[in-house]
Amino acid sequence: MQTIRFDFNPMMAEYVGEHGIPRAEMEKMAGAMRDAYAMVEANRGKGMQGWMTLPYDQDEVLSAIEKTAARVREEFDAFVVLGIGGSALGPAAVHQALRHLHYNELPKEKRGGPRLYIEDNIDPERMAALLDVIDLEKTCFNVITKSGGTAETMSQYLIVLDQLKKAVGDDYRRHIIVTTSKEKGYLTKIARQEGYETFYIPDGVGGRFSELCPVGLVAAAVTGVDIRGLVAGAKAMDERCASDDAWKNPALFEAGLMYAAMGKGMNMSVMMPYADSLKLISDWYAQLWAESLGKNLTLDGKPCHVGQTPIKAVGVTDQHSQLQLYTEGPFDKVITFLKVEAFRAKTPIPHGCDDVPTIAFLGGKSHNQLIEAERQGTEYAIYRSGHVSQTITLPSVNAETIGQLLYFLELVTAYTGALLNIDAFNQPGVEESKVASYAVMGYESEKHSAKREEMKKRPASDPDYIF
Repeated sequence: MQTIRFDFNPMMAEYVGEHGIPRAEMEKMAGAMRDAYAMVEANRGKGMQGWMTLPYDQDEVLSAIEKTAARVREEFDAFVVLGIGGSALGPAAVHQALRHLHYNELPKEKRGGPRLYIEDNIDPERMAALLDVIDLEKTCFNVITKSGGTAETMSQYLIVLDQLKKAVGDDYRRHIIVTTSKEKGYLTKIARQEGYETFYIPDGVGGRFSELCPVGLVAAAVTGVDIRGLVAGAKAMDERCASDDAWKNPALFEAGLMYAAMGKGMNMSVMMPYADSLKLISDWYAQLWAESLGKNLTLDGKPCHVGQTPIKAVGVTDQHSQLQLYTEGPFDKVITFLKVEAFRAKTPIPHGCDDVPTIAFLGGKSHNQLIEAERQGTEYAIYRSGHVSQTITLPSVNAETIGQLLYFLELVTAYTGALLNIDAFNQPGVEESKVASYAVMGYESEKHSAKREEMKKRPASDPDYIF
């Protein structure tokens, strides 16, 4: 198995200067990092840390998913994921990483699976656009919501259910797969009543940690991703990080670095992959990092208002939109580069424009060389300006290295939460928005009625500020 590598040198004061993290500070934090590791390990598989056992306890689930995926590939031309948040970001990131970058446009014989659509929003034009491009008679829908009460997903389900009944009559059940909680929530009851094929989300697995369970693995298997490779990669990373010594555990070392960086006012985390295949990993990471670490109370109930804002970027594209800020702006960011050593294709650059030296010199080289040269140039520009960065290198992008990367980032999140003394696995701030939205829509319950009255008490808008 290929192993991803980490270069933290440009994070260190001895390398980058005054804005880096001194080695002595990391050594001073050794005890705190050991405690963070112990806290995470003590809760492995318990509460909302069920995601930590996913690399070990899914053999039967993987076999069932593979069987279902084979049926879907045989019977359908399109596969639609209805989900939001972790139910969509993970599947999208893995698909982008491991399948053809223009997968849906490939002819069927080259795709090897149905076209994939991930409907992660409720823009009314979006649903109408989807229905314009799919044939309902040849489409399978995967409805994903753990609670079964996610308004966005269940509203999509109601629309799809109505359209399917009109298109295929009583055969609509064959077109729907449900992924939800086994015992809790509304969707599991609906699935049993309707007889839908169902996969279950373990109770201890939250949305942003769910890609390596059926939430992400069903769509991946349907489109031909090696889901056993993904899980094997996660297991390999878990075993690699099985030490409370941060100098032997890269995820724990990274958590210590990010914690120390926050202490120095670096309240933004930029993830910048230099590969289009990894572009949506940044989107997935943004939810993982923001939702896990953005908290206003410590575990012992003290106000804290901590967190680090994740920023999505992609190289080379965002050299031309964000890099100016990163090199000459404030020292409030950590830049994480994702590097691919061996791309799955090579694009040679032909000779030409011989009378223009700045173009002619490119002839005989390749895009493979150019994108790595640009990454090195960007990393150097950030280093030279005294800003910090770090690089994660994937020898190649495959199921195993992506499994390693996802699990590494999940571990880093858990350890960082422990260092911050917060609950990295809840999301009370999201709940406030949900309750307010239902109140606006007129849902009647004591909680929502009270919220509606509370919202009416906001200050009236001053017309001076409306233009």
